[in-house]
Amino acid sequence: MPEGVSRRVRGLLSAVLTVLACLLAPVGALAAWATYEIGDRARYEAAVGPLAGDPDVREALADAVAAGVLREVRVGPPLREPVRDFTHDAARSFTQTEAFRMAWRAANRAAHDAVLRALRERGSGSGEGRPVLLDLAPVGERVKRQLARDHVPFAHRIPVARTEVTVLTAEELVQLRKGYHVLEVAAFWLPVGALALAAVGILVASRRRRAVCATGLGTALSGALLGLAVALGRHLTLTDLPPDVSPAAAGAVYDALTATLYTVTWVLVSLGTTVAAAAWLAGHHARRRRASAPPTPTPTEEPTRVRA
Repeated sequence: MPEGVSRRVRGLLSAVLTVLACLLAPVGALAAWATYEIGDRARYEAAVGPLAGDPDVREALADAVAAGVLREVRVGPPLREPVRDFTHDAARSFTQTEAFRMAWRAANRAAHDAVLRALRERGSGSGEGRPVLLDLAPVGERVKRQLARDHVPFAHRIPVARTEVTVLTAEELVQLRKGYHVLEVAAFWLPVGALALAAVGILVASRRRRAVCATGLGTALSGALLGLAVALGRHLTLTDLPPDVSPAAAGAVYDALTATLYTVTWVLVSLGTTVAAAAWLAGHHARRRRASAPPTPTPTEEPTRVRA
Protein backbone atom coordinates (compact mmCIF):
# COMPACT_ATOMS: atom_id res chain seq x y z
CA MET A 1 0.00 0.00 0.00
CA PRO A 2 1.43 3.44 -0.92
CA GLU A 3 2.60 5.53 2.03
CA GLY A 4 0.09 8.34 1.36
CA VAL A 5 -2.86 5.93 1.28
CA SER A 6 -1.59 4.19 4.44
CA ARG A 7 -1.45 7.50 6.31
CA ARG A 8 -5.00 8.37 5.26
CA VAL A 9 -6.30 4.96 6.35
CA ARG A 10 -4.56 5.24 9.73
CA GLY A 11 -5.91 8.75 10.18
CA LEU A 12 -9.46 7.66 9.38
CA LEU A 13 -9.23 4.64 11.70
CA SER A 14 -7.85 6.81 14.48
CA ALA A 15 -10.70 9.31 14.08
CA VAL A 16 -13.35 6.56 14.20
CA LEU A 17 -11.84 5.00 17.32
CA THR A 18 -11.57 8.38 19.04
CA VAL A 19 -15.20 9.24 18.30
CA LEU A 20 -16.37 5.86 19.63
CA ALA A 21 -14.30 6.29 22.79
CA CYS A 22 -15.74 9.75 23.43
CA LEU A 23 -19.29 8.49 22.89
CA LEU A 24 -18.80 5.56 25.28
CA ALA A 25 -17.31 7.74 28.04
CA PRO A 26 -20.52 9.49 29.23
CA VAL A 27 -22.61 6.32 28.81
CA GLY A 28 -20.06 4.37 30.84
CA ALA A 29 -20.06 7.06 33.52
CA LEU A 30 -23.86 6.82 33.82
CA ALA A 31 -23.74 3.01 34.04
CA ALA A 32 -20.98 3.08 36.65
CA TRP A 33 -22.88 5.70 38.68
CA ALA A 34 -26.08 3.63 38.67
CA THR A 35 -24.26 0.43 39.65
CA TYR A 36 -21.52 1.56 42.03
CA GLU A 37 -23.10 4.72 43.49
CA ILE A 38 -26.86 4.12 43.60
CA GLY A 39 -26.51 0.33 43.79
CA ASP A 40 -24.14 0.45 46.75
CA ARG A 41 -25.98 0.86 50.06
CA ALA A 42 -23.18 2.66 51.88
CA ARG A 43 -22.71 5.21 49.11
CA TYR A 44 -26.46 5.63 48.72
CA GLU A 45 -26.89 6.29 52.43
CA ALA A 46 -24.00 8.74 52.37
CA ALA A 47 -25.71 10.62 49.54
CA VAL A 48 -29.23 10.80 50.97
CA GLY A 49 -28.32 10.97 54.67
CA PRO A 50 -27.66 14.75 54.75
CA LEU A 51 -31.10 15.34 53.19
CA ALA A 52 -32.57 14.82 56.67
CA GLY A 53 -31.35 18.35 57.40
CA ASP A 54 -32.54 19.91 54.13
CA PRO A 55 -35.32 22.44 54.85
CA ASP A 56 -37.23 21.65 51.65
CA VAL A 57 -37.24 17.93 52.40
CA ARG A 58 -38.31 18.51 56.01
CA GLU A 59 -41.12 20.83 54.91
CA ALA A 60 -42.35 18.33 52.30
CA LEU A 61 -42.38 15.53 54.87
CA ALA A 62 -44.24 17.73 57.35
CA ASP A 63 -46.86 18.46 54.68
CA ALA A 64 -47.17 14.74 53.89
CA VAL A 65 -47.62 13.84 57.56
CA ALA A 66 -50.26 16.53 58.05
CA ALA A 67 -52.13 15.38 54.95
CA GLY A 68 -52.00 11.77 56.13
CA VAL A 69 -53.36 12.66 59.54
CA LEU A 70 -56.25 14.57 58.00
CA ARG A 71 -57.09 11.55 55.86
CA GLU A 72 -57.31 9.36 58.96
CA VAL A 73 -58.89 11.80 61.44
CA ARG A 74 -62.50 12.75 60.81
CA VAL A 75 -63.08 16.34 61.90
CA GLY A 76 -65.60 18.92 60.88
CA PRO A 77 -64.76 21.79 58.54
CA PRO A 78 -64.35 24.32 61.41
CA LEU A 79 -61.64 22.18 63.03
CA ARG A 80 -59.95 20.94 59.88
CA GLU A 81 -57.59 23.90 59.44
CA PRO A 82 -56.56 24.12 63.14
CA VAL A 83 -55.91 20.38 63.23
CA ARG A 84 -53.85 20.59 60.06
CA ASP A 85 -51.79 23.52 61.40
CA PHE A 86 -51.19 21.77 64.71
CA THR A 87 -50.18 18.53 63.01
CA HIS A 88 -47.93 20.34 60.55
CA ASP A 89 -46.16 22.23 63.34
CA ALA A 90 -45.70 19.04 65.35
CA ALA A 91 -44.33 17.20 62.30
CA ARG A 92 -41.99 20.09 61.48
CA SER A 93 -40.67 20.06 65.04
CA PHE A 94 -40.17 16.30 64.81
CA THR A 95 -38.07 16.65 61.63
CA GLN A 96 -35.50 18.60 63.66
CA THR A 97 -34.92 15.78 66.16
CA GLU A 98 -32.44 12.93 66.24
CA ALA A 99 -35.36 10.50 66.11
CA PHE A 100 -36.31 11.84 62.69
CA ARG A 101 -32.77 11.51 61.36
CA MET A 102 -32.69 7.94 62.64
CA ALA A 103 -36.05 7.22 61.00
CA TRP A 104 -34.88 8.82 57.73
CA ARG A 105 -31.80 6.61 57.61
CA ALA A 106 -33.76 3.49 58.51
CA ALA A 107 -36.48 4.14 55.92
CA ASN A 108 -33.97 4.84 53.13
CA ARG A 109 -31.95 1.76 54.06
CA ALA A 110 -35.04 -0.44 54.06
CA ALA A 111 -36.27 0.96 50.72
CA HIS A 112 -32.84 0.56 49.12
CA ASP A 113 -32.50 -3.03 50.32
CA ALA A 114 -36.01 -3.92 49.15
CA VAL A 115 -35.46 -2.52 45.66
CA LEU A 116 -32.04 -4.12 45.17
CA ARG A 117 -33.25 -7.47 46.50
CA ALA A 118 -36.10 -7.41 43.99
CA LEU A 119 -33.88 -6.31 41.09
CA ARG A 120 -31.27 -8.99 41.76
CA GLU A 121 -33.75 -11.86 42.03
CA ARG A 122 -33.12 -14.49 39.37
CA GLY A 123 -34.80 -17.64 38.36
CA SER A 124 -38.02 -18.63 36.66
CA GLY A 125 -40.78 -16.28 37.64
CA SER A 126 -39.00 -15.11 40.80
CA GLY A 127 -40.81 -12.05 41.97
CA GLU A 128 -42.75 -11.72 38.74
CA GLY A 129 -46.12 -10.04 39.07
CA ARG A 130 -45.48 -8.78 42.61
CA PRO A 131 -44.77 -5.16 43.52
CA VAL A 132 -41.99 -4.11 45.88
CA LEU A 133 -43.62 -3.27 49.21
CA LEU A 134 -41.95 -1.56 52.14
CA ASP A 135 -43.25 -2.11 55.66
CA LEU A 136 -42.62 1.01 57.74
CA ALA A 137 -43.69 -0.58 61.02
CA PRO A 138 -40.08 -1.34 62.14
CA VAL A 139 -39.17 2.28 61.45
CA GLY A 140 -42.16 3.47 63.46
CA GLU A 141 -41.21 1.18 66.34
CA ARG A 142 -37.69 2.61 66.45
CA VAL A 143 -39.07 6.15 66.38
CA LYS A 144 -41.46 5.27 69.19
CA ARG A 145 -38.61 3.94 71.37
CA GLN A 146 -36.50 7.02 70.65
CA LEU A 147 -39.36 9.37 71.56
CA ALA A 148 -39.94 7.43 74.78
CA ARG A 149 -36.24 7.77 75.67
CA ASP A 150 -36.56 11.51 75.02
CA HIS A 151 -39.47 11.61 77.52
CA VAL A 152 -42.03 12.74 74.97
CA PRO A 153 -45.47 12.60 76.66
CA PHE A 154 -47.63 9.59 75.68
CA ALA A 155 -44.94 8.31 73.31
CA HIS A 156 -45.39 4.77 74.64
CA ARG A 157 -49.06 4.89 73.59
CA ILE A 158 -48.33 5.59 69.91
CA PRO A 159 -49.83 2.69 67.91
CA VAL A 160 -47.42 0.97 65.55
CA ALA A 161 -49.27 -0.98 62.87
CA ARG A 162 -48.08 -2.64 59.67
CA THR A 163 -47.86 0.14 57.09
CA GLU A 164 -46.97 -0.97 53.58
CA VAL A 165 -45.78 1.51 50.98
CA THR A 166 -45.46 0.55 47.31
CA VAL A 167 -41.92 1.39 46.22
CA LEU A 168 -42.13 -0.19 42.75
CA THR A 169 -45.11 -1.56 40.89
CA ALA A 170 -44.90 -5.00 39.25
CA GLU A 171 -44.66 -3.46 35.76
CA GLU A 172 -41.87 -1.05 36.79
CA LEU A 173 -39.99 -3.88 38.47
CA VAL A 174 -39.98 -6.08 35.35
CA GLN A 175 -38.61 -3.24 33.22
CA LEU A 176 -36.00 -2.14 35.75
CA ARG A 177 -34.81 -5.70 36.39
CA LYS A 178 -33.88 -6.19 32.73
CA GLY A 179 -32.11 -2.84 32.57
CA TYR A 180 -30.30 -3.39 35.86
CA HIS A 181 -28.64 -6.61 34.73
CA VAL A 182 -27.42 -4.83 31.60
CA LEU A 183 -26.08 -1.98 33.74
CA GLU A 184 -24.11 -4.37 35.94
CA VAL A 185 -22.19 -5.56 32.87
CA ALA A 186 -21.92 -2.15 31.19
CA ALA A 187 -20.68 -0.41 34.34
CA PHE A 188 -17.32 -2.17 34.04
CA TRP A 189 -16.88 -2.79 30.33
CA LEU A 190 -17.99 0.56 28.92
CA PRO A 191 -15.34 2.65 30.75
CA VAL A 192 -12.69 0.01 30.00
CA GLY A 193 -13.74 -0.06 26.36
CA ALA A 194 -13.61 3.73 26.11
CA LEU A 195 -10.06 3.81 27.48
CA ALA A 196 -8.97 0.98 25.17
CA LEU A 197 -10.45 2.62 22.07
CA ALA A 198 -8.84 5.96 22.92
CA ALA A 199 -5.43 4.32 23.44
CA VAL A 200 -5.62 2.34 20.19
CA GLY A 201 -6.80 5.44 18.33
CA ILE A 202 -3.69 7.31 19.46
CA LEU A 203 -1.34 4.40 18.70
CA VAL A 204 -2.55 3.87 15.12
CA ALA A 205 -2.59 7.57 14.26
CA SER A 206 0.03 8.79 11.82
CA ARG A 207 0.21 12.09 13.75
CA ARG A 208 -0.03 11.05 17.38
CA ARG A 209 0.26 14.51 18.88
CA ARG A 210 -2.73 15.63 16.86
CA ALA A 211 -4.57 12.44 17.90
CA VAL A 212 -3.87 13.18 21.57
CA CYS A 213 -5.23 16.70 21.11
CA ALA A 214 -8.37 15.36 19.40
CA THR A 215 -8.87 12.78 22.17
CA GLY A 216 -8.59 15.51 24.80
CA LEU A 217 -11.14 17.70 23.04
CA GLY A 218 -13.46 14.71 22.60
CA THR A 219 -13.15 13.88 26.30
CA ALA A 220 -14.06 17.43 27.25
CA LEU A 221 -17.02 17.32 24.88
CA SER A 222 -18.19 13.99 26.35
CA GLY A 223 -18.03 15.55 29.81
CA ALA A 224 -20.16 18.45 28.61
CA LEU A 225 -22.67 16.00 27.11
CA LEU A 226 -22.81 14.14 30.44
CA GLY A 227 -23.54 17.37 32.31
CA LEU A 228 -26.21 18.26 29.75
CA ALA A 229 -27.83 14.82 30.20
CA VAL A 230 -27.91 15.22 34.00
CA ALA A 231 -29.42 18.70 33.72
CA LEU A 232 -32.00 17.49 31.19
CA GLY A 233 -32.86 14.56 33.45
CA ARG A 234 -33.42 16.95 36.34
CA HIS A 235 -35.73 19.11 34.24
CA LEU A 236 -37.76 16.13 33.04
CA THR A 237 -37.97 14.66 36.54
CA LEU A 238 -39.27 17.85 38.11
CA THR A 239 -41.66 18.48 35.24
CA ASP A 240 -43.31 15.05 35.55
CA LEU A 241 -43.88 15.10 39.32
CA PRO A 242 -47.27 14.22 40.85
CA PRO A 243 -49.17 17.25 42.13
CA ASP A 244 -48.66 16.28 45.79
CA VAL A 245 -44.84 16.10 45.53
CA SER A 246 -42.78 19.19 46.34
CA PRO A 247 -40.55 20.22 43.39
CA ALA A 248 -38.03 21.79 45.78
CA ALA A 249 -37.71 18.60 47.82
CA ALA A 250 -37.53 16.43 44.69
CA GLY A 251 -34.84 18.72 43.28
CA ALA A 252 -32.82 18.41 46.50
CA VAL A 253 -33.03 14.61 46.33
CA TYR A 254 -32.07 14.58 42.64
CA ASP A 255 -29.09 16.86 43.25
CA ALA A 256 -27.89 14.72 46.15
CA LEU A 257 -28.07 11.52 44.12
CA THR A 258 -26.38 13.01 41.03
CA ALA A 259 -23.63 14.96 42.82
CA THR A 260 -21.06 12.36 41.72
CA LEU A 261 -22.11 12.75 38.08
CA TYR A 262 -21.53 16.50 38.27
CA THR A 263 -18.07 15.80 39.70
CA VAL A 264 -17.32 13.36 36.86
CA THR A 265 -18.54 15.99 34.40
CA TRP A 266 -16.05 18.57 35.60
CA VAL A 267 -13.25 15.99 35.78
CA LEU A 268 -13.79 14.98 32.15
CA VAL A 269 -14.02 18.59 30.96
CA SER A 270 -10.94 19.68 32.92
CA LEU A 271 -8.86 16.62 32.04
CA GLY A 272 -9.79 16.73 28.37
CA THR A 273 -9.11 20.45 28.07
CA THR A 274 -5.77 20.12 29.85
CA VAL A 275 -4.62 17.23 27.66
CA ALA A 276 -5.70 19.00 24.46
CA ALA A 277 -3.97 22.24 25.50
CA ALA A 278 -0.77 20.41 26.47
CA ALA A 279 -0.68 18.53 23.14
CA TRP A 280 -1.32 21.73 21.17
CA LEU A 281 1.37 23.67 23.06
CA ALA A 282 3.87 20.84 22.58
CA GLY A 283 3.16 20.79 18.83
CA HIS A 284 3.37 24.57 18.62
CA HIS A 285 6.69 24.58 20.45
CA ALA A 286 8.07 21.85 18.16
CA ARG A 287 7.03 23.83 15.05
CA ARG A 288 8.70 26.97 16.34
CA ARG A 289 11.92 25.11 17.05
CA ARG A 290 11.94 23.65 13.55
CA ALA A 291 11.24 27.07 12.04
CA SER A 292 14.03 28.79 14.02
CA ALA A 293 16.62 26.06 13.43
CA PRO A 294 19.34 27.01 10.88
CA PRO A 295 18.97 25.25 7.53
CA THR A 296 21.08 22.16 7.11
CA PRO A 297 23.74 22.79 4.44
CA THR A 298 23.47 20.51 1.44
CA PRO A 299 26.73 18.83 0.48
CA THR A 300 28.25 20.19 -2.75
CA GLU A 301 29.10 17.64 -5.37
CA GLU A 302 32.82 17.52 -6.22
CA PRO A 303 33.66 17.83 -9.92
CA THR A 304 34.83 14.66 -11.56
CA ARG A 305 38.46 14.77 -12.50
CA VAL A 306 39.39 13.36 -15.87
CA ARG A 307 42.71 11.66 -16.01
CA ALA A 308 44.82 12.15 -19.05
